[in-house]
Amino acid sequence: MQVERTVKTRRRVKQEFPLRERLIASAMAARRVADEMPEGTEKDSLLRKAREAEAVAKIDAWLSSPGLRRPK
Repeated sequence: MQVERTVKTRRRVKQEFPLRERLIASAMAARRVADEMPEGTEKDSLLRKAREAEAVAKIDAWLSSPGLRRPK
């Protein structure tokens, strides 16, 4: 009995913009949509998503800053 094996390949995507820029754009878009919505859970969810994206962008900036050094 012969076992057939398939090789899984990862799809690699070359991003046009850095992560930080994509996160900030996502946060701005979510805020823009939320501004036009009435009060409610959907609006709160979009605003939370915007805050989270902004927080991740700040963390990314901090981690990639030149002042951050590896412990000795």
